[in-house]
Amino acid sequence: MDTASLKKLFEQVKRGKVSPDEAVQRLRHLPFEDLGFANVDHHRALRAGMPEIIFGPGKTPEQLAEIFARLAKHGRNVLATRVSPEQFRAVKRKFRKAEFHELARAITLTRDATVYGKGKIVVVSAGTSDIPVAEEAVVTAQIMGNEVQHVYDVGVAGIHRLLARREALTQARVIVVCAGMEGALPSVVGGLVGVPVIAVPTSVGYGASYKGIAALLGMLNSCASNVTVVNIDNGFGAGYVASVINRLE
Repeated sequence: MDTASLKKLFEQVKRGKVSPDEAVQRLRHLPFEDLGFANVDHHRALRAGMPEIIFGPGKTPEQLAEIFARLAKHGRNVLATRVSPEQFRAVKRKFRKAEFHELARAITLTRDATVYGKGKIVVVSAGTSDIPVAEEAVVTAQIMGNEVQHVYDVGVAGIHRLLARREALTQARVIVVCAGMEGALPSVVGGLVGVPVIAVPTSVGYGASYKGIAALLGMLNSCASNVTVVNIDNGFGAGYVASVINRLE
């Protein structure tokens, strides 16, 4: 439940369309619901503007499906990240409209298609191998109510590919850039635009890339002052922060 739906409930009680007892029943699981194996945070949308997101690893298919169902019961969009096909099948048995995003390894259930973002989020990948991380950012930003465009395989080894898509970059309010290897692309993009650039180091690369550490250090040392960095392979975190920025007036 978020601020708008809470106000709507209060108005319904005021007009007599919903009884006080029914309103109490709807609110009884605020701020959280104890499932024994998980405390589902139904209050997060009120506090932070975004509902709780489900992290898939370590959860059985049945546990993930139950958490998913409890979040969905409140009528909000639901997102589960880093999921397996088995976890998706468990969710699909409960929600026929749930979607599995294979590249992003995510499950979404869209209940509210309202666009809350004030502009466009553009997600960029340096190479094709970075696309799974970029897709996690895309799916996250979309389910959180943003217009999202992706620009893929435009790394610095062929800089003309990026420059050919410069118009798309200039139309963005926030840009997410996913890159492995030496992680140079966010600095290049940051030098071309005047908006926040969220850099995502990926674990793509040869031996000395150290599973993304080289890209992470390169991005942390960026000379472009509008670049900030999230953790290795954290497309979700980048998409989430981009959504928060894009909602600001």
